[in-house]
Amino acid sequence: MEKIKPDVREKVLEHGFSFLFDDELVMLILGSGTKQLPVERMAEKIVDVLDDCDFEDAVEKLLQVKGVGQGKALAVAAALELGRRRSCHLRAPIKSPSDIVPFVKNYAVCEKEHFLLVTLNGGHEIIQIHVITVGTLNRTLIHPREVFTAAMRDNAAAIIVSHNHPSGNCEPSLEDIEVTDILEKVSVIMGIELLDHVIVSRETYFSFLEHKMLKKGQNKESDVRKNIGERENEEEDFDEEYDEEINTDWNEYYAAAEFEKY
Repeated sequence: MEKIKPDVREKVLEHGFSFLFDDELVMLILGSGTKQLPVERMAEKIVDVLDDCDFEDAVEKLLQVKGVGQGKALAVAAALELGRRRSCHLRAPIKSPSDIVPFVKNYAVCEKEHFLLVTLNGGHEIIQIHVITVGTLNRTLIHPREVFTAAMRDNAAAIIVSHNHPSGNCEPSLEDIEVTDILEKVSVIMGIELLDHVIVSRETYFSFLEHKMLKKGQNKESDVRKNIGERENEEEDFDEEYDEEINTDWNEYYAAAEFEKY
């Protein structure tokens, strides 16, 4: 049984997956060929089959290739399905908060909080979905530099941030509001609009935009207090501390993000 040639692995490690041809990607999936059919030839035949059939018929057609058994056919089909699921969001138009939910809903089942960045072009179509950090959401873990560096790398015109609440309760915490407040203020300086912060759980979602907790760059301190009601006293100390922190750190955020352009 002939195994995959080392140079394909070396190529992907040095240049990335996008550097490989389709048959080389299939070679990585297969791992090895047979005595009668080397892995290179098997991969070429599989690519030919995939080019000429619908996904629903892929397994049946692949099994007709000499040397391709059930295990290899299913492995190729599974890789195609995984790729389809992971890329189905690309260029999807986002017109309302509910439009983004299907693309981040899979994180609702995670036991840890995942903070996501969704970058969008000028037509508010999804460019990419990034996992910024994993863990309890707070202002220490979520740094604007990480969010806006990724947004600039994608040449995004706007962004949506999202995270899951493993508890199932989508109501925003004080930390959620603090992080959103900072990101929105920095977004004004960066010229990349923060359209929404969406919190998801297994059953439902919470949108800062729908609940009028975003002011599109204006000072929204009073509205934030209005939305969190009884937390008003807790926020008074936060507002004073964070206004001072943001004023001193904005130049740092801007300089770091601008540096990433070059």
